[in-house]
Parts: sequence; C-alpha cells; structure tokens
Amino acid sequence: MARTDARILLREAAGLSDIAIAAYGERALEPAHATRYAEWLARREAGEPVAYILGWREFYGRRFALSPATLIPRPDTEVLVETALACLQAVSTPRIADLGTGSGAIAVTLALERPDAEVWATDFSPAALAMAARNAQSLGARLTTREGSWLAPLAGARFHAIVSNPPYIVAGDPHLTQGDLRFEPATALASGADGLDDIRSIVRDASAHLHDGGWLLMEHGYDQAAAVRALLAAGGFGDVQSWRDLAGIERVSGGRLPG
Repeated sequence: MARTDARILLREAAGLSDIAIAAYGERALEPAHATRYAEWLARREAGEPVAYILGWREFYGRRFALSPATLIPRPDTEVLVETALACLQAVSTPRIADLGTGSGAIAVTLALERPDAEVWATDFSPAALAMAARNAQSLGARLTTREGSWLAPLAGARFHAIVSNPPYIVAGDPHLTQGDLRFEPATALASGADGLDDIRSIVRDASAHLHDGGWLLMEHGYDQAAAVRALLAAGGFGDVQSWRDLAGIERVSGGRLPG
C-alpha cells in the first residue's frame, strides 16, 4: 500500500491536517480513531479503493459522495467538463444531458459552473441516480434525473450539449482484474470487443436529442480518439475533433450537429 494512501486514511480517520500529522507524528491516536484507522488500513491492504473506504472523491475542487454502485471520478474526466463549458460559452441558458451519470460528478459540476443551465442526468442504475441526486442536493446544484439506458429517458427532449463518460475498456482486458478496477461496477467499465459498443450506441441516437448546432462530447480510452472521430463523422456530425488531457493524451472527442 502506498504511503500516500496511508497518510490520507490517517488524516481522515483522525480528523487531522497534513501539517498536524507531520508536526506531531509521535502523538498517539485516540482509541476510536486508532480502531477506525486500523480497519481502513486492512480494507486498503485488501485492495479496496481509498475513495470507497472514505465514501467520497474530489472532482473539480468539490467533494462527491460515492458508493460501489458508482464509478470513481478521475481527474482526466475534468477535461470533458472543461470542453463542454467552452463549447457552450456563447449559449444562453443551455440544456445539457449527462449520460450514465454515476455519482453525478460531471452533471453536478456543469450545473454549478453554469447556474443558468438546465442539466439532466441519466443512468440505468437507481442506486447511481440516488447518489447523483444526493450530491446535487449537498452541493446546491439543480439537477433533473431520469432512469434508463443512455438516451432512452430523453424521449422528446433536445439539448445544446450531450456529454458522457461511457464504458470504453475492451471486454476481457486484464486491467479489469487489477487494482481499483476490481471494485468498480463492471457495467461502467467494459463495452464490447473493442470497447466502443456504448459509444456507437450514443452516436447513433444522439442527433434526435440535440438542437441544431448542438454538441456531442464523450470521454474515451487513450488509443480510441481516431476511432471515435470516425464514428462521429459517419454519424453526420461536423467540427469533429479531440481534446487532450494534462498528460497530452486525446481523452475527449466530439462533434457538432449541423444547422
């Protein structure tokens, strides 16, 4: 177990700051804190992600509650949020849909960064939608939730942007049995023989739910940008492009509905 993880768990178990831990490392923990810390260390040594042990993960500078029913938000996904905000900069009171919202990290962040927006969030998991609604309430965001797979709950509705961080790992990839991925919901990770089944479905159906000039923006794997751009172009989208994460990897691709 990494020393960083141990320090984070100690800080949260004892309610101490990093400065206090560094300055007073010789002090004994209170019994209740020591018991909690020992339990958390055992869970982490068994491989459980720190985010699930603590029940939260920071995203875009905010703390989002989590459960094993939801994917753990990653910093790379902030690129999707930033891209959506940039694409919608000139749109007044935009309508935005986040597909497969999970904890609601993307949808809630967009709602808070654009208070004038109407943001919808869909997920086929009732537990995930409940977590998204909980995060929206605790962080003060207005969010409309709809249960169902991808665009199915959006019947009759149109948006200025549809965003999604769908599953995109190749089914059977050995990474699915390693590290934190072992504990995350499989339905939020893998998507067919090339990892693109869900992205294909979203591209196929998105046009019917976008205003003219509306954007479809999706996160994908490190080596999938060209394939996703091809799907978008074949689906009739224009201005097709990709955006890079902090590591320089093409992490988000999208296109704009003509009109």
